Amino acid sequence: MSLPEYAIELVDASKTFNQRTRALQQASLRVRPGECIALLGASGSGKSTLLRSLCGLELLDPGAGFVKLNGRLLQAGGRLGSDARLLRQHTGIIFQQFNLVGRMSLLTNVLTGLLAPMPIWRTLLGRFNEAERMRAVQALEAVGLADLAKQRASTLSGGQQQRAAIARTLAQGASIVLADEPVASLDPESTRRVMDLLQDLNTQHQVTLVMSLHNVALARRYCDRIVALRDGAIVFDGVPAQLDDREVHKLYGSQSHELVLDTGFSEVTTGQRQPLAAAT
Repeated sequence: MSLPEYAIELVDASKTFNQRTRALQQASLRVRPGECIALLGASGSGKSTLLRSLCGLELLDPGAGFVKLNGRLLQAGGRLGSDARLLRQHTGIIFQQFNLVGRMSLLTNVLTGLLAPMPIWRTLLGRFNEAERMRAVQALEAVGLADLAKQRASTLSGGQQQRAAIARTLAQGASIVLADEPVASLDPESTRRVMDLLQDLNTQHQVTLVMSLHNVALARRYCDRIVALRDGAIVFDGVPAQLDDREVHKLYGSQSHELVLDTGFSEVTTGQRQPLAAAT
């Protein structure tokens, strides 16, 4: 079966909070299978709302736009489509807060990525067969945490917990991964390691990756394409080389100080990623 032209389609999307705050304003975004996209913006720009709309955690305004994943309707006009549950099973979500259960082992946390397609009785009992456990162990091996599989999640560092969240997505087998500020609370070394893992998820596992960032240097280094938002509208959509510091200041003015332009992840020291052709 051939892949759809777009893994993600967001068309004319608007989202209003409290009947007056416009978080998204007729935003449109098309992402091809296998692309790695950075959503960039200062606080209140709408990037997190856009990201949450792509998985149905936020419903668009009634009569305002639609979202399709792999050619199938997720939501339209403020309502989820009939395929929403199935589409969510194939969409991984990585949050800044990690969303691990601290009292549970790392292995059990990763196994929760397999719960969605399970019968309800297995979900309630948390019963996993040997093949499922092996799948979770392999995911932990991929992120370098297999030796901590039996350790409680609450005992891990922030970087380790975020790597565990990536392992959970690997175990889930998601074809689309949405990451909301995945490294915002991490130290530089943990940031580098997590971003390298996300890049591997994209390139080695052919996962379509969209992540919100406030760090311009990371977006330039790791992504094929950067989509910048301001006041709920998309104001830039292009390859990293087109978004230099001057363009950032032009787009954000006094808000540009919120965006990290230089953290040691420069193209000079790490080498810039070769981008895929941007979607049209």
